[in-house]
Amino acid sequence: MAEIQRHDNRLGIWGWLGGGRWGIERYAYILHRLTGLGILLYFLMHIVVTSLRARGIYLWVEGGFFHRPIFKVGEFLVFAAFAYHAFNGVRLVLVELGFAVGKPIEPVYPYKTSLNVQRPLLIVMMILAAIFLAVGGYEFLGLAK
Repeated sequence: MAEIQRHDNRLGIWGWLGGGRWGIERYAYILHRLTGLGILLYFLMHIVVTSLRARGIYLWVEGGFFHRPIFKVGEFLVFAAFAYHAFNGVRLVLVELGFAVGKPIEPVYPYKTSLNVQRPLLIVMMILAAIFLAVGGYEFLGLAK
């Protein structure tokens, strides 16, 4: 019988973050993971703060704990994470459904890549996320009067 060859993950977290070519797709991948974790952390914090209301502790009343300027910046960062994560998620759904992969072709050398289709979609989605962030941030930071 043939013995199964095993490969241990010796890279740990670096294998999760790195371990490949460093292009715009790798940065989009890392940022998508980090924004997802940030949104999850915000969600858990939101549950805790909201559950404190049942005990009569109101942290968001006027002049309370969450009305400090640092939390305004934090709220904007959550909004920015949401904007990026949402638009990149739409791009990933389009790729997974096959809309941004291109037509299947026979793999003949020199190999063609789907990056010519996926990279412009990534750039368009990031431009849309930046526009969404700019418009929402304009209102969010109180610049609109």
